[in-house]
Amino acid sequence: MKINADDVQKLRDATGAGVMDCQRALKEAGGDFEVAKNFIRERGLAKVAKRAGRETGAGFVHSYVHNGRIGVLLDLRAETDFVVRSEPFQKLAHELAMQIAASAPENVDELMKQPYIKDEARTVKDVVNEMIAKVGENISVNKFYRLEI
Repeated sequence: MKINADDVQKLRDATGAGVMDCQRALKEAGGDFEVAKNFIRERGLAKVAKRAGRETGAGFVHSYVHNGRIGVLLDLRAETDFVVRSEPFQKLAHELAMQIAASAPENVDELMKQPYIKDEARTVKDVVNEMIAKVGENISVNKFYRLEI
């Protein structure tokens, strides 16, 4: 089966997976985009499980203030500085800080179990796991602080 380059790019945009992974998933799915997307997601979860025990020694502190009334400091960790400095990682830090500001979790475990504010069909843990699969490193929320006036 011949796979269209536009379909590969569309799948890459949707999943963040590599070109070859997208091409392979589309071939296995017979060209069906949604099935290929599920293949990519399942393989990504397998990669996440392999990385779960790895040390997250590099960190990033992100601050977020909402309307001058709610402030969040987030300590997000990855394995290397290379990933910590990347745009996707920093975007994740910002989105997690907004999640904390909006939902006021008591601790990291509660945060990870919450429905994600931008897509309630997924949990915060799902969002973090998707980033782990995308960047190829373990990522963890080390701690956070939330202040509200």
